[in-house]
Amino acid sequence: QVQLVESGGGLVQAGGSLRLSCAASGRTFSSYAIGWFRQAPGKEREFVGAISWSGGSTYYADTVKGRFTISRDNAKNTVYLQMSSLKPEDTAVYYCAAGEVVAGPHGYDYWGQGTQVTVSS
Repeated sequence: QVQLVESGGGLVQAGGSLRLSCAASGRTFSSYAIGWFRQAPGKEREFVGAISWSGGSTYYADTVKGRFTISRDNAKNTVYLQMSSLKPEDTAVYYCAAGEVVAGPHGYDYWGQGTQVTVSS
């Protein structure tokens, strides 16, 4: 089993940057793909991007491609979401999720509690 804790959220101005972290517990963390999702008020949860268990493959939603970068450090049991050129529409609660899946939008078994990101215009 894997437990996930997100951190790094906060308030940032449009055009700014923020880095979120997803810290995991569990000895098998390095065998899991990690996905990032977000949910804005009144909207459904949206896939942001994912990284394979090795870090060799990443996959991004079109809405964030070129602005967001996912990386992982398996030695630290941590995955990062670097967000740049932030827009007000990026405002949401961001969640990380883990699963023994191909990095993509589906199939995650474990979820964190989320961290709020607010982008002011």
